[in-house]
Amino acid sequence: MIELSLRGMRAGYGAVEVLHGLDLDVPSGGLTALLGPNGAGKSTLLSVVAGLLPLRGGSMTWSGTDLAAMPPDARARAGMLLIPERRGIFATMSVRDNLEVFAGRGADLDPALLAFPVLAERLTQLAGSLSGGEQQMLAMSRALLRDTRLLLLDEISFGLAPRVTRQLFDVVRDLALAGTTVVLVEQHLSHALRMADLVYVLARGELAFAGEPGELRGRALPGYVSRAATS
Repeated sequence: MIELSLRGMRAGYGAVEVLHGLDLDVPSGGLTALLGPNGAGKSTLLSVVAGLLPLRGGSMTWSGTDLAAMPPDARARAGMLLIPERRGIFATMSVRDNLEVFAGRGADLDPALLAFPVLAERLTQLAGSLSGGEQQMLAMSRALLRDTRLLLLDEISFGLAPRVTRQLFDVVRDLALAGTTVVLVEQHLSHALRMADLVYVLARGELAFAGEPGELRGRALPGYVSRAATS
């Protein structure tokens, strides 16, 4: 079953078109990886799906609903969640206050604190004073504290230590196994390919590859993907 369907997607910034008529389907449940070199249009695609950037052409449907006619806040209320690289927190609020905003005041915070025990030691600390890895754990907590149907992850491991990256990806894997549909934009190809059920590769705003992770081996793909996929 298809959760998210993009047809002829065009989008960009100002006079510059970044995505040039993409066709892409994300199946329900499991994990879809969106790979490609810098500037390929991966983050732009997530921003359009989340409603942060307008769709210039084509169509988007989410479980049969026309996304172009759905405001960003309605998408969020319906269970869509975008977690960007270290930008998904309220820096001037405490860790506890961030978690309560994510979950709703009085809600159970244990799912986040069990997944990321270090946050339990930082509840009174300002979120902006956390380390980069702790900030990303706090941002990821949003997916654990609300009913998320479609989770969009934009390079959540960027610049983080391997240990923190493993913790984050353990949570991502568990969410996908529990039935959350995950779309992952990621720089660490080994992690993404190991977890993904389906892989799309973008190059210069166009689709360069679509298939299972194992099919990438030996293929001549643009940018860093080709080098990593054959290693």
